[in-house]
Amino acid sequence: KIMKKEEIEKLRKLIKEAKHIVFLTGAGISKPSGIPDIRGNDGLSKREANNKKYGATYEEIVSHEYFMYETEKFYKYYFNEMIFKDAKPNVAHKALARLNDKAVVVTQNIDGLHTMGGSKDVIEIHGSVNKNRCLNCHTFYDLKDMLKLAPFPKCPKCGGIIKPEVVLFNESLNEDDLSRAVNEISKADLLICIGTSLVVNPAASLPYYFLGKDMVIINKDPTPLDSRASMVIREDIASFIDKVID
Repeated sequence: KIMKKEEIEKLRKLIKEAKHIVFLTGAGISKPSGIPDIRGNDGLSKREANNKKYGATYEEIVSHEYFMYETEKFYKYYFNEMIFKDAKPNVAHKALARLNDKAVVVTQNIDGLHTMGGSKDVIEIHGSVNKNRCLNCHTFYDLKDMLKLAPFPKCPKCGGIIKPEVVLFNESLNEDDLSRAVNEISKADLLICIGTSLVVNPAASLPYYFLGKDMVIINKDPTPLDSRASMVIREDIASFIDKVID
């Protein structure tokens, strides 16, 4: 399938003319880096046979309760299924970083690839695998520390359990991150949603705060907000974005 030249040119023009852009990104932008999405055909929540060996569904395993009461099992799943230590930013992550002077990234992803790809202003509304803290003495650990402390990370300082600062099921999002995301989106003049199904709240509700002129959706499947967008693009995410952003 040949990319439509007019789509590329139109989006280029919107990006060039915009003064404040927000990129709202989901799992689709990290798939080319080898990270599976949650709800796709090969996604984590669909791998039931895999999840059975942990004695619970994806939603149960990645929940606050499971972490608290089955910490060792949680970590077994976490390190085997959710950590991709060799994942590198792809061309799409790097392309977004080329707009650091006028763009903010709001992401649902916990992989930290936007920051690794060079984006300066990233709001990680679901947290990040790169941020971990001891529940007892609050010492901070990054992903490298966690991999050294695997398979069951305990704090070398006090022996406490370390918890990843990722938002699990039945946990609230960080209020500061969420209000900052709302604020950035409400003052943006261009919102570009990339690789997100726009069905999982609260991320799905964020585009409703957008008051600007153009909302663009770049996703392989239809989303509930397609009818509100001024452009809907079904191209291969990584190569399309790389072509659009010089």
